[in-house]
Amino acid sequence: KDATVWRKPSEEFSGYLYKAQGVVEDVTNRIVDHIRPGPYRLDWDSLMTSMDIMETFEENCCVMRYTTAGQLWNIIAPREFVDFSYTTSYEDGLLTCGISLDYGEVRPNFVRGFNHPCGWFCVPLKDSPGYSLLTGYIQTELRGMLPQSAVDTAMSSTLANFYSDLKKALK
Repeated sequence: KDATVWRKPSEEFSGYLYKAQGVVEDVTNRIVDHIRPGPYRLDWDSLMTSMDIMETFEENCCVMRYTTAGQLWNIIAPREFVDFSYTTSYEDGLLTCGISLDYGEVRPNFVRGFNHPCGWFCVPLKDSPGYSLLTGYIQTELRGMLPQSAVDTAMSSTLANFYSDLKKALK
């Protein structure tokens, strides 16, 4: 009820490009502040277990390392990602986008995942200024020895839960 999720084969790798979209009751700046790398994300994103800003290039541009919890009764082991992240104005709203980098050593007990070009667009609804349309394009390669059906199940439910968790955090 919080979001709609679609998928199609990715042009970047053998998995899927997911599109998630939903209306969120809040202004674009506050929503994106909760999504981009920074202090809010760990407070509400139940999948994320750690986040470190490794390098900052300018105010809205950084390299971050984050880890995710295991999923589906740990069939999907905890993952680690190192992403370049950039946030900028886009039309009347904001865009926060990223891509994984081959950077540093993989920490023990994690599999290094890879995010192909991803992004979140957040624009105000014209007729309802207190609401915003949040659209995400996600193409995550979890890597490791995983059945594709487990990845598909995890991605769809993770994206749907992302919206409901975000809405709770913004209240």
